[in-house]
Amino acid sequence: MNLSYWEIKSWLSNTDFCIVGSGIVGLTCALQLKERFPKAKILILEKGTLPQGASTKNAGFACFGSLSEILEDLKTHSQAEVLQLIQKRVTGLNLLRQTLGDHQLNFQQLGGYELFLNSNQDLFQSCISKREVINTWLKPLFKSDVFSIRANSFNFKNVNKQYVFNQFEGQLDTGKMMEALLEKVQSKGIKILNNVEVEHYSEATNSVKIKTNQFEFSASNLFIATNGFASQLIKEHVKPARAQVLITKPIKNLKVKGTFHLDRGYYYFRNVANRILLGGGRNLDFNTEETTEFKQTRLIQNRLETLLQSTLLPETPFEIEHRWSGIMGVGNQKKAIVKQLSTNVFCGVRLGGMGIAIGSLVGKELAGLILGQTGISFQ
Repeated sequence: MNLSYWEIKSWLSNTDFCIVGSGIVGLTCALQLKERFPKAKILILEKGTLPQGASTKNAGFACFGSLSEILEDLKTHSQAEVLQLIQKRVTGLNLLRQTLGDHQLNFQQLGGYELFLNSNQDLFQSCISKREVINTWLKPLFKSDVFSIRANSFNFKNVNKQYVFNQFEGQLDTGKMMEALLEKVQSKGIKILNNVEVEHYSEATNSVKIKTNQFEFSASNLFIATNGFASQLIKEHVKPARAQVLITKPIKNLKVKGTFHLDRGYYYFRNVANRILLGGGRNLDFNTEETTEFKQTRLIQNRLETLLQSTLLPETPFEIEHRWSGIMGVGNQKKAIVKQLSTNVFCGVRLGGMGIAIGSLVGKELAGLILGQTGISFQ
């Protein structure tokens, strides 16, 4: 890239904090750093025209886990670990709402519903049998029962006649959320450069040399917030997980309102005004979906369309307007990786498909890795 003296001086010189990734984590990290160090020069590098990964591509679920997901997590995590995960998700959602405000998010707490296919009665019975135990366990956190039973009021087909309802679940507008977060960050004097991909970094004395596809420069500290793309830069165990999504054209007199989970959370849908947004199906082919490539597969898209036709909108004509995919970061544990990698390099990655819920908190914790250090000052 043919950079001028002015470009180097204004954008790439004397950078105190460089953050890789302009998603929820990276932007929140920047805000936290700026609040603590108002004179610091902060630069965010984003490889996409818009934030890549999942922050602008998710379904807009303000959730912390369906009943079946919680029970599934208890098979591989201790009760204390699962409770901590839920606490972090609730704290993260509250932080996001406090940072931007419900109006900016178009936040609506319409409740969340978990559906059970007729072919999966064992899962339904397991959830029903353990519902009261989980409610009792979560009551100190929520001060009320989280999960209750509701009848099939939306007239979905081929599912159990009862749902599990979560009164605390909400939905938001992903686009408005990210617009507001980007505007807030830029209003603080934090610079963002798009279409800049970090290819490599190396530590020098009291600085980090950063090589991108456009230029090379140095920063005093480097924060990696690339989630599903993290393994391209660091050795932490983070696997990419693609999530495929579609949305219908407007549907007249659509009665569906709220957020919905199906098959242990592997499928999810919601209303977006008078449209249906439906995503999931990664469990049909885990190996193929362990990728950073943004595309759709016929296997999963066919399954999503079949669900619309046979279960969600069986008596309602619909047309699909748009399809897309996002890249999450997952691993063998649900806990996010927030750690100092070396003297001047830090990471906040592996959000496990819960980016909206924990992204703000991970960003705050990422900034907190350096906030506790002494002897840092800026002119």
